[in-house]
Formats: sequence, structure tokens, C-alpha cells
Amino acid sequence: MAKYRATPTALERTMRENDFIVSKTDLKGRITYCNRIFIEFAGYAEHELLGAPHNLIRHPDMPRGVFQFLWDSLHAERECFAYVKNMSKDGGFYWVLANVTPSYGEDGRVEGYFSVRRKPPAAAVQACTALYRDMLAAEQKAGPRDAMSASLALLTEVLAAKGLSYEQFVLSF
Repeated sequence: MAKYRATPTALERTMRENDFIVSKTDLKGRITYCNRIFIEFAGYAEHELLGAPHNLIRHPDMPRGVFQFLWDSLHAERECFAYVKNMSKDGGFYWVLANVTPSYGEDGRVEGYFSVRRKPPAAAVQACTALYRDMLAAEQKAGPRDAMSASLALLTEVLAAKGLSYEQFVLSF
């Protein structure tokens, strides 16, 4: 599949209260399953999504440190909750509250990942927009080599100041 990169726009899509975006990936993050709500919000045809890296829908407003935290959690075989701003094929965006968990095979080993996303609370989107802006600024200041660790360090610092774990922060809205 050719890598498709949209140009971000200001077009926002808002999930409906009863929407659940569901996807599964292999260990490398390539999409192996996506439901019709995922297809609707992502704006890609199913055949464009299957086999594609899940980061196809990554919005440039998302700090790399959030994804580092997510992957660190998954590699430790822990589920992760996160607020994520995704980008549709047409450049529009939509916010989700993601729950990502390891998926186990019959042999008990992780064989991929399962993600369910729902509509996030407006207060969470507001808080994350500001936090993620600061994390992106830390990434830019640190430069490409240290960007991810700089934004993750800022996230850790902000949470420590609030006396919260990342999961407590996410679920506090």
C-alpha cells in the first residue's frame, strides 16, 4: 500500500454518543480488522486500511510522547487509555478516548492489539489540547533525536505535579 498523507484541515468530526470505533492490529501496528465506524471516521475504504500501519490516521498535533507511553504500556502487557486526536483521509480530525489492550493467542503470547475508541468528554479534549501543545513544543525544542523522551518527560512532570498517574488523569474527566 502506498503511504497516503493528508494535509490537516480545521474540519472536525464529532463522534456520536453510541459510537465505538474498533480495530485490531498485528504486533507491528498494521491494521488487521476495522469496524464500519472506524471506516466512516477515518475516511478510507476498508481495503485501504487493512494491512496499513495504524499511524496512517495519526494527526500531527499528537505528541510522540503519548504514543511512546502507549507502546511502553502495551509492551509491558498492560492496557492503556489515552485521548487521541486522529486525522481522516481528507485532513479532518476527530478526538477519541482510546482503550488499547494486548490480544493473546491460544499459546498465551501477545499476537496483536485490540483498540476500542469512544467519544471523549469535552473537558478532556480541552485539557489534552493544551497539554499536547506543550508537549509538541518540548519535542520541537529538543530536536528530532530527543523529541519523544522530551515530551514524555513533560507529561510525567505534569502528572507528578497533579499527583496523578496517566490512567487517573485520563479517567478523571
